[in-house]
Amino acid sequence: MGQMTFEEFQEISAETAIYSKQWSTMYPALGLAGEAGEVCNKVKKIFRDDDGYLTDEVRESLAKELGDVLWYISALATDLDLNLDDIARGNRDKLASRHKRGVIGGSGDNR
Repeated sequence: MGQMTFEEFQEISAETAIYSKQWSTMYPALGLAGEAGEVCNKVKKIFRDDDGYLTDEVRESLAKELGDVLWYISALATDLDLNLDDIARGNRDKLASRHKRGVIGGSGDNR
């Protein structure tokens, strides 16, 4: 398999979104929170169980969980009628602006 764009991924995730549209937005938002929690829990266990050492097995497991996170982000964007490519570009531009202005390490949206 070759590279995939966000647009292609978003199309695929829309095809596999089998939840009721009555729950659109809420279902993927809650799924995103759950999957992000699973990622955090796995990272926590790296420090608890392996003294901070990241094994190949855990790395593979994290990649799968991050894939789930990406799916829910994609589904949420689709439900909100947003395009992942546009979201990524917007974030890139925001971070580039903050970096150029020397405020990349602050807090809040008005940087």
